[in-house]
Order: sequence, then structure tokens, then C-alpha cells
Amino acid sequence: MSRAWRFGLASLRRRSLIWLLVWSVPEALPTALSGLAVARAVDSGFLAGRPLVGLAWLAALVLAAGLSGAGSRQVFRRLGELVEPMRDELVRRVVGDALDRGVRGHRDDGALARLTHQVEIVRDTYGGLILITRGFLVTVVAAVIGLLSVAPIIVALVLPPFILGLAAYVASLGVAVSRQRAYIGADERLASAAGSVLNGVRDLAASGAETYAMRLVDPPIEEQARAERRLALIAAVRTLCYLVGASLPLLILLAAAPWLVNRGLSAGAILGGLTYVVRGLQPALGSLVHGLGGSGLRFAVTVARILDAGGEPGSPPPRRRVPVSQHRAPGQLAGQRVGPGLVLRGVTFRYGPQSEPVVRDLDLVLGEGDHLAVVGPSGVGKSTLAGLACGLLRPDAGTIRLGGTPVGELTRAQLATARVLIPQEAYVFGGTLWANVTYLRHQASVAEVDRAVRAVGAGALVERLGGYGAVLTPRALSAGERQLIAVIRAYLSPAPLAVLDEATCHLDPGAERIVEEAFAERGGTLVVIAHRLSSALRARQILVLDSVTATLGDHVTMAATSPLYQDLLGHWQARPADQIQPAF
Repeated sequence: MSRAWRFGLASLRRRSLIWLLVWSVPEALPTALSGLAVARAVDSGFLAGRPLVGLAWLAALVLAAGLSGAGSRQVFRRLGELVEPMRDELVRRVVGDALDRGVRGHRDDGALARLTHQVEIVRDTYGGLILITRGFLVTVVAAVIGLLSVAPIIVALVLPPFILGLAAYVASLGVAVSRQRAYIGADERLASAAGSVLNGVRDLAASGAETYAMRLVDPPIEEQARAERRLALIAAVRTLCYLVGASLPLLILLAAAPWLVNRGLSAGAILGGLTYVVRGLQPALGSLVHGLGGSGLRFAVTVARILDAGGEPGSPPPRRRVPVSQHRAPGQLAGQRVGPGLVLRGVTFRYGPQSEPVVRDLDLVLGEGDHLAVVGPSGVGKSTLAGLACGLLRPDAGTIRLGGTPVGELTRAQLATARVLIPQEAYVFGGTLWANVTYLRHQASVAEVDRAVRAVGAGALVERLGGYGAVLTPRALSAGERQLIAVIRAYLSPAPLAVLDEATCHLDPGAERIVEEAFAERGGTLVVIAHRLSSALRARQILVLDSVTATLGDHVTMAATSPLYQDLLGHWQARPADQIQPAF
């Protein structure tokens, strides 16, 4: 049994399940009485010349339908007692796994999707599966009891093909789940390959590499088509199982009608048997086949994806011990600051096991005083590189060192003193301006904060806000004001590595120039994810990223050797550097 089904069964609460079955009894009354009422209405009523008796039996069927409505109401009330605890358990697991990864320094980009979209899919499909399975069991039992009360011989005719179709369908469920997973995986790989090609479409068109791009996407297209054909074959098997289990009993009963009459069965008994097949067995099997084929597959696949992101159901999230270096430099203690410098060796990173690498086999060495600008089209991995350099992402291959120490061996306190990252969407919290700008350096003096404010050109902003004691309301600040406050905070940080990930995109070009020049003169190492090409013109080194390669050099070298850099630069050759607007 798969992990998904084990999880579903383990989540069932016995008491609530028993009450659900109890209230299913009145709901099943119309099915249990339908064939019997029809048989008695025909034989004892209308054919016997007593229409009032026939109408009385039909009225009993109507009364049973009313009781069924009351039972259905209680069934849905009990359903929530089964579904909601399972949903709460899934939410606890997703949140616990995400928090555990965050504590260990691993970013979990899929946690939000699992917590919202995927958990709700599981909740809806789980409730649907309970109703479908319960309805199938109750209806079949009621129909069999009714058939036995009308004519036991009919049970011997219709039940074997019904059981055969049901068994064949249940046997095919495992294959259906595996093929559904294969289809989803193929679809994700196709999306990844297509995305890589579309992100580099400008470069592909410029270099005439359309044929090469087609060869890149042909295999995942064929894989996805093959997976869809295999999934369609399972749908055909499902239909065949339904025909065997639902239509064949009806045909057998109709074909055997003359033989049954010769054995003494009345017309009403045969009509009652047909009623149980048409109103009981057929819809019960149809609901089960279509329900498990739809909701069941979505439940199994989605639960498996959620559980695969963590551990076994009911087990605590796994915690990994952060290794401690056995080769520390003399005197380097756990609480000491990490020195300047950033080294990447053979670094590869992808956002999923089936996706193409965003960063591939990258080597990069930056030392004290280096100023690097990273440029390239959107989606090629510039912000991913920033996350890797700051220890927010872990590479799939290769090593990253900050100040000579592997990033994975640094504690959170050491990381905080080793690098500072300013993202595009700057964070400002409610509180005083002083608390915001000294957040990374609580012991900063007024003179040090004044120097930082002057260096990044934020004096006018501080004065406009009302000084360091002004209480900030983040939503009342513009995006540019929030960025400038975050810039002051980062400038005051003791971290020798500063990474500006489009951190000045909401500032005008002149203000951006002041900020970047201030960080370049601050000391340590500076990495700028360029929003304007003017950032590259100010840098000592430029890293040009595309969807395949990474090229490093100064402006003169890149302008002479990199077609992509030439393409980006061509937009601005007629403009002064301080008027450059975003090109990518």
C-alpha cells in the first residue's frame, strides 16, 4: 500500500467513522427497498387487481427517500469530523518541514504551494473519496440484501460479473497512480525545458540556433506525449472494467429472464432485480470508478508529493547536523567574524530534481576590494547566484566559501557577520528609524550612523522623516524610501561581503550611483545584481550570465568578446551613463 493511502487510512477517526456508517443506513433505505417495492407493487398490487396496494408500496419508497435525506444531512456533518483533522495534520507537517529547513538554512520554495493549493486539493479529494467509498459499500450491501429478499437466484447471476469488474479495476489502480505521476513529471520537465529555451529566445534568434532549440525541447515533448498516451490507455481499461461490472450483469439478467420465468419467478421479481441492478449496482460502481479515477489519483499523487517533502507520516521532521570544520585556522572561534572574500568552485544549482540547472559548474573568486556586477536577461539566475553567495540556497554540486570557510559550516550568527544582502523588495519594520538602520549593528554610535547616511546620500530622507527617533509606518513609505533605509542598514553592517540584488531599482540613476560608489569605498567585497547597465560600467569586473554560460571580465573585455554584453550595451551607447534606464 502506498504512503498516500496509508496516510489516508491512518487519519480516519474510528468514532466519527462509525457514526458516518450509522447515518448511512437511513440514506441507503431507498436502494434497499427500491426493487422490493417495485416487485410487490407489481405482483401484489397492479397485476393482482389491487392498485391501492401497489400505490402503498410506492408510497413506502417515497417515505424511505425522505428518511434518506435526513441521513444524508447527518453524513455530511460527520464528514467534517473526518476531513478537518486530516487537513490540520497535513498543515502541521508542511509548516513543520518548512520551519525545519529554514532553521537549517535551506530555502523551501514549494512550501507555500503545498500549504495552500496542494493541501486544499487533498482536503477536497479526501472528503470525496470517503463519500464515494462509503456510498459504494452501503449501496452494494443494500442492493444485495434487497436482491436476496426478492429472489436469491438473481444474486448468483449478477454478482460474479460485478465482482470481476470491480476486482479488475482495483488491480489497475496501482498502475494508474504510477502513470499519473509519470505524466506529471514529464509535464514538469517539458515546462522546464521550454522555459529555458524561451528565456534565451533572443540569443537563440540572434545566433540562428532555432534548430538547436528545437532539439532541446523535442525529447521532453515526446516524453510528455508518451506519458499522456499511457494515461489514456488506463482510462480505456477503466471504462472496460465498468462495462464488465455494471453492464454485463444487466445483459445477463435480461437474457436469463425467460429461464427465470420458467423456474417460477414472477414478472415483479424480475423487474425488482432489474431495479436493483440499474438503481443500485450500476451507479455504485460508476461512482467508484470515476471517483477513484479522478479524485483518487489526485489524492494519491498530491499526498505523495507533500509527504515526499518531509518524512513518514507521524514522524518528526528530519534534522540534519551542520558539520563543523576540522581545519579551522588557528584562533578562529565559532563566534568570530568571517573574513572577506567569496569563492565558488564548480557550483551547480537547480530548483528541482527534474529541472535544468539555473547555475551550472560556475567558478568565481572575489577578494578584498573586488567590485563585481552581474548582468544578463531576466530568468538566467542572477538572483539565484545572490542567494547562493549569501548561503540562502545550497548548491547541488560544488563548494562555496565565505572568508575561506565553507558556507555550510557557518552558523547563522557567523553568516550574519559574513554577508549582507539587500533584495529588490526592501524590508522595513514598524518602529523608529534608528531601530531600523541599526538592526544589524546595535552598538553603532550616532556619528557612525551619520557617516553612513551621508555616504549613501540619505540625509534628505532622514530629515523628511523627522530624524532618527521618527516612528515608521512601512506602508506609508514609497518603495524607494524603503530601499534607501535598507541601504543604510546594510552599510552599517559589519559584514565584509555586500550583495545588492537590484537593491536600488526604485531609486533614480543619480541616487543609485551614490549608493554603489559608497559601498565600493566601504571596503570588503561588493556584488551588484545590475538593474541598469550603468552599474556594470562602474564595476571593476562584470559577470555576464545567459541560460548556458557565464563569462567574466572587465568592461573593455566584455564589450569586445561577449555578444550578449554587446547586445545589452548597444541600447545605451548613445546615452550618458547616469541616464541609463533598465534594459533587463
